[in-house]
Amino acid sequence: MFHSHRFTHAFLAGALALGIGSALVSKDAPAGTPIIRTQVPGYYRLILGDFEVTALSDGTIDFPMGQLLIGASSEEIKASYRKMFQQLPVELSMNQFLINTGSKVVLVDAGAGAFYGPTLGNTIGNLRAAGYAPEQVDVVVITHMHVDHIGGLVQNGQRAFPNAVLRVDKADYDYWMNRANEARASEAVRINFDVAQKTFGPYRVAGKLQLFHGNTRIAPGIRAVPQPGHTPGHSFLVVENKGAKLVLWGDVVHSAALQFRDPSVRIAWDSDDRKAEHVREAAFADAARNGYLVGAAHLSFPSFGHVARSENGSGYVYVPMNYTQNRHEDAGGN
Repeated sequence: MFHSHRFTHAFLAGALALGIGSALVSKDAPAGTPIIRTQVPGYYRLILGDFEVTALSDGTIDFPMGQLLIGASSEEIKASYRKMFQQLPVELSMNQFLINTGSKVVLVDAGAGAFYGPTLGNTIGNLRAAGYAPEQVDVVVITHMHVDHIGGLVQNGQRAFPNAVLRVDKADYDYWMNRANEARASEAVRINFDVAQKTFGPYRVAGKLQLFHGNTRIAPGIRAVPQPGHTPGHSFLVVENKGAKLVLWGDVVHSAALQFRDPSVRIAWDSDDRKAEHVREAAFADAARNGYLVGAAHLSFPSFGHVARSENGSGYVYVPMNYTQNRHEDAGGN
């Protein structure tokens, strides 16, 4: 015999357990749930051999690419971003990278700190969210001394990474710390001279500043490779362990929409735009030929990916790395 009252009782009990019967039993349920609007903490882990590399977001900022890019017409710039479902100004990422070798913790670039407005300055907060403390950083190595890479070196005038040695290419340091260069520089980059004094000073006074020149070992498996052009001492960081390789490009590329397709497109902040163009072309070609992972300061967070030749062979294509929760990443090539 079918017992309807038992069926009804069981149905209601199950519905309540699943949450689908709340409308039947509560007259006080809220009409809606507030929209949260904020993002989760900005960090992403990559396992490279036995190393852990964590991309840290400093935030995003709008770039007026129509005014900044050189070598492409205004219409070409607009059309290229429309094809990527973006509009001007373009919201670009500011990315830093924390490398844990097991014996050393190395931070590549420090973010903008308080110098570029409220949408940036999140590197230390995201470093903490990723499970690290600023006191654990052994070395901070700077790809180049533009504000968005060095502003986060200090908090309230004090060293933000109190136990870290600060390392940068001597050519970059000598250029940005020389006030005589400021008068000759374009207005677009003059702010960097003042911020360089404010952020590097506390490390110099504490005896924590170490300059390097040429291809330099920063830590086991990590080396700085000079690639001047964007700035006089702009450097790549090459990270290698157990056959896996990642090259952190600094500012070799700002516009994924245009510069991979045409590396001759430059940006107004380049100290030597022709050198920067040649560095970019060589970086793209080497990454496409050898298949290693790359990361860059202004590609969309977390910016880990590969470079391939375009089908017609006239340019390149950036291929973002597939999201993974697995701990192993084969970054050694094809």
